[in-house]
Amino acid sequence: MVHEQHMVPFTEAAFHRTERLRNTAASGKKIIGYFCTYTPIELIHASGFLPVRIWGEQVRVEQAYTLVPNFICPYMRQSLERAMAGEYDFLSGLVQGYTCDIACGLFNVWKENIPLELFHSLPLPYNDTEDSRLFFREGVQELLDKLSGIGGCFSEDSLEETLMIYGQIREHLLALDVMRSTRRFAFGAEAFAAMLRAGFFLDPLEYLGMLADLKEALEEKEKSPAEGIPVILSGSLIENSPVLALIEELGGVIVSDDLCDGMRNASPAYGTGATPTERLLDRYMRRLPCPARARPSSRASLLLDQVRTSRARGVVFVFQKFCSPHLADYPSVSETLKKKGFPSILIELDEEGVMDGQIRTRLETFFSMLED
Repeated sequence: MVHEQHMVPFTEAAFHRTERLRNTAASGKKIIGYFCTYTPIELIHASGFLPVRIWGEQVRVEQAYTLVPNFICPYMRQSLERAMAGEYDFLSGLVQGYTCDIACGLFNVWKENIPLELFHSLPLPYNDTEDSRLFFREGVQELLDKLSGIGGCFSEDSLEETLMIYGQIREHLLALDVMRSTRRFAFGAEAFAAMLRAGFFLDPLEYLGMLADLKEALEEKEKSPAEGIPVILSGSLIENSPVLALIEELGGVIVSDDLCDGMRNASPAYGTGATPTERLLDRYMRRLPCPARARPSSRASLLLDQVRTSRARGVVFVFQKFCSPHLADYPSVSETLKKKGFPSILIELDEEGVMDGQIRTRLETFFSMLED
């Protein structure tokens, strides 16, 4: 039997997140923050550190406006606000894989204003060629040198072990996503999101064990498919927005996602190559791309395949307000979906994450259209 208790480890970990991380730092283990899943966190872990994704999560922005304007995405504003308030005092460093301009710009704002041992921006190639992979490899070595400078101890053997751990995590996540697409995930969208978010701050071995237990419990569950109109979410970060609950309240069921803090980073689970470093490079070069790393035509084709595989009837695009890469991507991708018979709707999340009456009405109309 699957009960709410199977989600408790994930929700409890999130509730005690800051306390846990401060205790980890106090024990002597250094914690390295990152913004984007294009950051090769396996290198951080294989060097003996704990990688933790920075969060924003609906905090009122005040101090950060002395350093940044209000027309950048809420996530970056809110994460800076938390940093300026001392909420990331457990961090020893910040590493950013070069993706969107705002994340890279905010990296420099952090560097000038938040006292940490290490700041490093890793350039990433856009095209997958032999020269691109050589360029990426040189960037990886530069990062490893920086990590070594603050006490990191990296080896190909430690990377091999790390790749296995994270690969198994992704295998479990992909299996759980299949359960979601076939309506066999016993909990709602908020629970699935909480399960994913836990992986951004937990020790990967602990997280792997939690996922294995949840997957086993769900596999033993009698099949009772969730009811609702199947849709896919696509966009940037959602964090703790009430949009997930609102979609389900209005009759939708989320069967898969293409989100920055969702499943986009999970495939493929492993890379290929003769050495651990080659396998790391291969996976990052072949992973599902975000709009900052791919042309709209490529993204449209991938999203269309995902819609068909999951048997979704439409797509709900959910963007952080002022998210330039996703907003630039949207017209072409949504038009491609429309031509293939899959309607979509765009929801933008502001700083407060409030779902006002207008958004509710638009979603009600969207689901009514899908139901007809």
